[in-house]
Amino acid sequence: MSSVKAKPVPPADDYVALVLLVDDQVFVGEAVRQALEDQPNLDFHFCCEPEEAMATAKQIKPTVILQDLIMPGVDGVNLVYEYRADPLTRDIPVIVLSTNEDPLTKSKAFRAGANDYLVKLPDPIELIARIRYHSKAYLNQIQRDEAYRALRQSQQELLEMNIELQRLNNVDGLTGLSNRRYADDYLTKEWKRALREKTPLSLLMIDVDEFKPYNDTFGHLAGDEVLKKIAATTKKCFARPADIIARFGGEEFIVILPNTEHNGANFVAEKIRRNVELLEITTSNANSKHVTVSVGTATIIPPRDELPTSLIKQADMALYQAKREGRNRVVSASGAVIPTQK
Repeated sequence: MSSVKAKPVPPADDYVALVLLVDDQVFVGEAVRQALEDQPNLDFHFCCEPEEAMATAKQIKPTVILQDLIMPGVDGVNLVYEYRADPLTRDIPVIVLSTNEDPLTKSKAFRAGANDYLVKLPDPIELIARIRYHSKAYLNQIQRDEAYRALRQSQQELLEMNIELQRLNNVDGLTGLSNRRYADDYLTKEWKRALREKTPLSLLMIDVDEFKPYNDTFGHLAGDEVLKKIAATTKKCFARPADIIARFGGEEFIVILPNTEHNGANFVAEKIRRNVELLEITTSNANSKHVTVSVGTATIIPPRDELPTSLIKQADMALYQAKREGRNRVVSASGAVIPTQK
């Protein structure tokens, strides 16, 4: 998540107004310079080469451009279009200077994107007033844009933080799997979907065999590593995004398989059992050389008069039957023991 804070923007009055005059006539440039030279917080730049106007504007970043309309080889109106087409200059106020007060010429200038129109050479008082008015409006706009960007950045950071908190709230800290809270919510949601669409919903309960003796022999840190390995291996047994595994508590895991028949659930369960066995995690158990898991499966098309917990109870009963019958096996809620793969 980004933690970079937006740079604070000083008040508009703290800015120096930067004026760029684009005019091929040097005497015009000198006249404007003299009109502005005694003005506080106002810098003047003169560009007498129209072909360099865009590059100069990008370089000095003026707060207002005084743009002559009639220049040799370059149409001032086209220059206004160019300013407006470039992201670096499109918002800079442009005051057009022209010897022509023809309404049609004014219309072309404003249509191109000019902000103001003065007949040159304008009265110094009026010129200064227009420059300050447009500069201040432009600087205020920058302030608003910066404040808006800062607000958007703050909102985005808050959103990312909330998403991360929500993710952490739904994740088991040890295994990185979904936790019991998320599993309960997900099962409720998929139960309602299956009820509405009349589709099968399957659930697996998985328990690590003889886990307490393993902890007592090798220690809790080693036991934690076993749970992490089993979680990572089990997670790889799913091909569909809708299938989830969560840590149910202690050494128990729950798997929710939406829109899955009992044969499909039993296939996934046996795949999980076999893959855990293939990890070949050494154990001190006299009955087994390696850590194994037992799995109970249950499938239902939800009836209206039952709750999602009924599916958990069915899978849990099947799990306990798997434990009673010798562990390291898959048992369906129907009572069927699923043949193991070697």
